[in-house]
Amino acid sequence: MGELLAYAGDRKFLTYLGMALSAFSQLLSFGPYVCIWLVARDLIAVAPNWSEAADIAMYGWWAVGFALASIVVYFVGLMCTHLSAFRCASNIRKTTSEHLLKLPLGYFDTHATGELRRIVDGCAASTETLLAHMLPDIAGATAMVVGLLVLLFALDWRLGTACLISVVVSFGAMATMMSGKGGEFMKAYMGALVKMNKTGTEYVRGIPVVKVFQQTVYSFKAFHDAIAEYADMAQNYAGTFCRGPQVLNLTALNGLVAFLLPVALLLAPGETDFAHFMVNFTFYAIFSAVVPTAMTKLMFVGEASQMSADSLARIRSVMDSKQLSVPAQPKHPAGSDVRFEDVSFTYEGAEAPAVNHASFSVSAGSTLALVGPSGGGKSTCASLIPRFWDVSSGRVLVGGVDVRDMDPHELMDQVAFVFQTNQLFRQTLAENVRASKPAATDDEVRAALSAAQCDDIVAKLPQGINTMLGAGGAYLSGGEVQRVALARAILKDAPIVVLDEATAFADPENEALIQRAFSKLAAGRTVIMIAHRLSTVVGADKIVVLNQGGVQETGTHAELLSQNGLYAKMWAEYEQAASWKITAAAAAADVAVAKGGEA
Repeated sequence: MGELLAYAGDRKFLTYLGMALSAFSQLLSFGPYVCIWLVARDLIAVAPNWSEAADIAMYGWWAVGFALASIVVYFVGLMCTHLSAFRCASNIRKTTSEHLLKLPLGYFDTHATGELRRIVDGCAASTETLLAHMLPDIAGATAMVVGLLVLLFALDWRLGTACLISVVVSFGAMATMMSGKGGEFMKAYMGALVKMNKTGTEYVRGIPVVKVFQQTVYSFKAFHDAIAEYADMAQNYAGTFCRGPQVLNLTALNGLVAFLLPVALLLAPGETDFAHFMVNFTFYAIFSAVVPTAMTKLMFVGEASQMSADSLARIRSVMDSKQLSVPAQPKHPAGSDVRFEDVSFTYEGAEAPAVNHASFSVSAGSTLALVGPSGGGKSTCASLIPRFWDVSSGRVLVGGVDVRDMDPHELMDQVAFVFQTNQLFRQTLAENVRASKPAATDDEVRAALSAAQCDDIVAKLPQGINTMLGAGGAYLSGGEVQRVALARAILKDAPIVVLDEATAFADPENEALIQRAFSKLAAGRTVIMIAHRLSTVVGADKIVVLNQGGVQETGTHAELLSQNGLYAKMWAEYEQAASWKITAAAAAADVAVAKGGEA
């Protein structure tokens, strides 16, 4: 709880004030019950001359006063705890978000968006419930239990003990549900929520594919299994494990009279002052209605405490993630050349290294192409340059400086990226391009868009570069999005450019425009490009062939073909695939003619 309240900052005292007010409110709520008992006492004392009970009206007003005071004090207490809870939840979101910004970018490749959103937003919300509602209820329930113990034994300890039996039984039942297997269930419950959120996000993103093939939710097995797993777990816990204890708990609380009445019948014959005994019995019969309320609050408090503890553990798992190290005395690069020196890197949890003792270099202002079979380590090598990950061994140098010895902000200023898939924000076209250089003017944005061959995009948009993109605005095709991403990279004007399969999903028309934009982007810059289409790397100054994480061949296109190695084999397969398409089209035409159709 101390760790959680630390996030509340200077509003922490409001939590304690709110809890104190809630406890006081609960004690005030006893007032109406005491007033009802006083009314019953006076009526029994003067029976059957009811008119002699002159103080009944006064007791009634006192009861109203106690009830109103209890409500007002509780309301003020909740205001205090809510103010503290909102600050706490806000600081949790801010702190975790700021921490995420300091993590290596590769961290987000291994942690799903839905999972992180659930931890940052959902877990913060669950702690808000605990601090805003459950902590004051804990204080109120504690005050209620203490007040109950005092009042139960204040008039007749024998009847008080009878009422206490139900409380003990209820405590035992709740402890059974919330400890041991019950505690493990809460962890599993929160885990299931995170899993459903993660797979649900993936499913929503895959809905277009599901609709195209006329499938149902069952077609996305991970999402279906996550829902089924959660349902089975919850039903098993509630229907099997909790059924007995909860039945016992509810029976003991709501059937308190079953304990009180037999004791009263046993004691009544021996009472010398039967009228006084009946007054006391009336008090316990009336006051027994408070017991189920107190125990129910404690039950919900226990559940919320378990959920918040698990939420805090998940938040802690994010906060414990290793941040990107920042050197105390950062060095500055002298140029834009890139060099890998015996670099190895293994992803967390992987058995084999993704990059294995790789060494190669690219001089400033030249173009290096990384090619090779899928899984060969191309994208991993590119991600090590801007420190998406830190190498396991060896060094990656930019301008002669180990990237780990550079300030991360300066390193990111040195590199511009264009990936296979790019994300546009729900902002104007200008703001989307300006994401790489927030201080850029509109003229600079237009120049970058023009260099990226986006003039046709700007011309068709109703408000030009000020047109809103996304929901409620204009939508762009995949190739158009790719060109906008190129405009971002051009505007950034970084000396090193990394192109990761930037034309992979472009149609022929957009690919031609993107290639023209590449020539603008690459002018005078160090370019590292990753490509599966070998035709795009023919003109590269150097080609590095990666296989199973290691460098297998290095040279120009002509040199590699002459070596008759892996690259030559890949080139032959590429040419065969291209010719197969032409042959397949010709064969289809021949079949159409043979059937009397038109070629």
